[in-house]
Amino acid sequence: MDQLALLFVLLLGSLLSVPLGDRMRLPAPVLMTVLGIALALLDFVPDVDIPPELILPTLLPPLLYAAVRRTSWRQFAANRRPIFLLAVALVFVTMACVATVAHAIVPGLPVAAAFALGALVAPPDPVAATAVAGKLGLPRRLVSILEGEGLFNDVTAIVLYHVAIAAAVGGSFSPWRAGLDLVLSAVVAVAVGLALGWGAYKLIDLLEDATLQIGLTLLVPYVSYVLAEELHGSGVLAVLTTAMFLAEYAVGADDVMTRLTGHTVWGVVDTLVTGVAFGLIGLELSNALRTASGRWGELLSWAAAVVGVVVLVRLVWLLPATWLTRWLHAKHDQDEDIPMTWRESVVMWWAGMRGVASVALALAIPLRTDDGSPFPHRDEVVFIAFGAIIATLLVQGMTLPWLVGRLGVRADTEREQEYERQLAVRAARAARQRLREIEAVEDLPEDLAEQMLRRAFDIGYRISPDLGDEERHEAQRQRTRRLRRVRRIQGEMLSAARHEVLAARSEPGADPEVVDRVLRHLDVRSLR
Repeated sequence: MDQLALLFVLLLGSLLSVPLGDRMRLPAPVLMTVLGIALALLDFVPDVDIPPELILPTLLPPLLYAAVRRTSWRQFAANRRPIFLLAVALVFVTMACVATVAHAIVPGLPVAAAFALGALVAPPDPVAATAVAGKLGLPRRLVSILEGEGLFNDVTAIVLYHVAIAAAVGGSFSPWRAGLDLVLSAVVAVAVGLALGWGAYKLIDLLEDATLQIGLTLLVPYVSYVLAEELHGSGVLAVLTTAMFLAEYAVGADDVMTRLTGHTVWGVVDTLVTGVAFGLIGLELSNALRTASGRWGELLSWAAAVVGVVVLVRLVWLLPATWLTRWLHAKHDQDEDIPMTWRESVVMWWAGMRGVASVALALAIPLRTDDGSPFPHRDEVVFIAFGAIIATLLVQGMTLPWLVGRLGVRADTEREQEYERQLAVRAARAARQRLREIEAVEDLPEDLAEQMLRRAFDIGYRISPDLGDEERHEAQRQRTRRLRRVRRIQGEMLSAARHEVLAARSEPGADPEVVDRVLRHLDVRSLR
């Protein structure tokens, strides 16, 4: 098996792991990690030959962009305090605790190398958190915080990692310089993200065609990441900024095809890239296994100690941080999404899995320092990092569904349904208001005006069927049955039309481009 064949195996596994994970009640990323480990243990499977410096730029931009599409800037702003405590403060604390323990238990491990290890295992993975938590029916406030933490903690961790590596390679460290680098990196990233987001927004308006617009959005995350890194900014933060800008402004309310196409395309991209990323985590285990040859006892004990620190620090930090956030929430505003019970805090604690960023940072550790000597204890640091990644992914990822069920943490469906009903009412009111405006300037026949008024009510009813009184419900049910019958017949008619057009494609002298254009019109008509 060569590298290309291995890639196709991972892509196929990415698709199959989704339905398999649903049946087994296990997250698809966890199954892909298991697949990667199984492949790594087979003799005929080649070692992964991807330059470490290409892993983050290749995998992170589309995954971050896809994750941001599911949220909004307002949600991040509302949850700024819990996200800051988890994504920034907790990363610092975890790094310091891991570095202290690693320096104490690994003989001869320099402080700078210990801090590099702490930085690369500190951030929970944004892809793992959203992929796992989003499938478990958790309260939306918990998913929002996990998404925010996962998306922003990489920014902090990657900058701290580079500072620690520079100190280990160059032999010098300045706290003031490190703080300045962190600030400058964030400023440059936000500037690049906003500028590129604005430029992409203008280009989307010019392109008009949905296919070209979605193609542009596939390129933008990579451009944002690479440009920010070239300017010594945070590529992760630049992608987040660009994605948030485009999520707010890029697609207008009437850009139906762009929105539908974008949702489908990015769903495919998210599934495939996520699967490949976590498959690579398992495959890279072979490197760690070679390192442990003959030293299993001591290396496993070091890795277990670091895993214990990572898990324990998150629990010890989360409990007072949740209390502090809850206190500030009650004192200042009511907009934040916060854990409301100890059960929700426990779920948040156990959802802190490591993943793609940690793997890429571990593999990117230099082989030598500036003076030409080997990087101190590089093999040991990489093995410990992989131990923490695999342990948190498999143990926590596989047991999180059980823990959620055991604690009874579930989404507030009544609240979600009430919010959906409110949006349905607003949508129906907006439609009726627009109808009144049209009636004021156009002379509509009475039967047409009445029909349009029913259509305005239908808009809200189709979103939330419990709107209106019982009499309206019965009338609406009758109309719905009639509409379903009409749509069924119309669907069969359109199906016959599509079959006829497709048959014409194979006729002598047929123009495939014209056939496809007619077929596309029929497909769009079928969506209405």
